[in-house]
Amino acid sequence: MNRFRPKQQQRPKKSTLIAGSKQVIQALKDGIVLDRIYVQQTPTDWLQEIKQTAAQYGVPIFKVPIEKINHFHIEGHHGCVGQKSLIHYYELQDIINQVNEKGQVPLFLILDGITDIRNIGAISRTAWCCGVHGLIIPDKGVGALNEDALLTSAGALESIPVCRVKSLMQAVDTLRLNGIKVYAAEMKAETSLFDCNLYEPFAVVLGGEEKGIYPALAKICDEKFSIPMHHQFESLNVSVAGGMILCEAMRQRRKQ
Repeated sequence: MNRFRPKQQQRPKKSTLIAGSKQVIQALKDGIVLDRIYVQQTPTDWLQEIKQTAAQYGVPIFKVPIEKINHFHIEGHHGCVGQKSLIHYYELQDIINQVNEKGQVPLFLILDGITDIRNIGAISRTAWCCGVHGLIIPDKGVGALNEDALLTSAGALESIPVCRVKSLMQAVDTLRLNGIKVYAAEMKAETSLFDCNLYEPFAVVLGGEEKGIYPALAKICDEKFSIPMHHQFESLNVSVAGGMILCEAMRQRRKQ
């Protein structure tokens, strides 16, 4: 059976790019939210300042071959390009506090290693419809939330809070400290999705279709479950799996 191959992401629009290290640093200081910063792999004298400023504003840096940066077809970059964020990122604890203040039962999705923006868009769309309070993504190892992701989400990514964190492991700790149970969706888990208590506060980790959930992350989750299947199959599309999980959660919560 052929394995799923993610579609290659398109080149970002020039209107979302900022060329040059000085311009990128100034943009951050001016309050412009960046999704990521690309820098050339060759050491430069401005790299340390970029690193320090990016860390201050919580923006991930990607070291890439100069050919990738040249592929953006933007002049004056000198090995550094910033990509503007099309969405607003939230602090995870702030969203948890808001949910609790409203008297609602927390429900979060954690996206680990999902790089296909079509899947991210589809997941966010279903999540918004099913009452998910927030998506939790790592600052690296996830597809860029660009124009294509927003288009696929049909606007859901502009509605549902997205929490970008430096470490998903730390995010799991934050959730547990707030009384939120963390599940891992794994194909070979013995516990069935239908046997899980999904009307309690919980978050579920969805892994990329090629590598699944990072083993260390799966290990610290409170419990693992699998989605029942009538016929054995290699795997489900991750956005479809997410929809099935959220549908069961919504069913249980409405019944409760």
